[in-house]
Amino acid sequence: MGLIRVAARTAVISGTATAVSGRVAQRQALQYNEKVQAQQAAAPAAPAAPAAAPAADDSMAKLQQLAELHGQGVLSDEEFTAAKAKVLGI
Repeated sequence: MGLIRVAARTAVISGTATAVSGRVAQRQALQYNEKVQAQQAAAPAAPAAPAAAPAADDSMAKLQQLAELHGQGVLSDEEFTAAKAKVLGI
């Protein structure tokens, strides 16, 4: 009977340890997921490509407008070159 009692006690202790370990792992996973979600909510979602596209479109529109003014004779060659350099950031 002593051997069966020791085996039963070992099984109970092992089962309890496994259950506690699983619960701890589950709790840690939940905390990690909450932390990740909080970081994602706090971080601003700023896509790089769409932010650059309007700036490029705006620059192109300004350059086209300058070219039209230059073609109409409103801007001289020097004025056109200076305005183009300003738009391009040169």
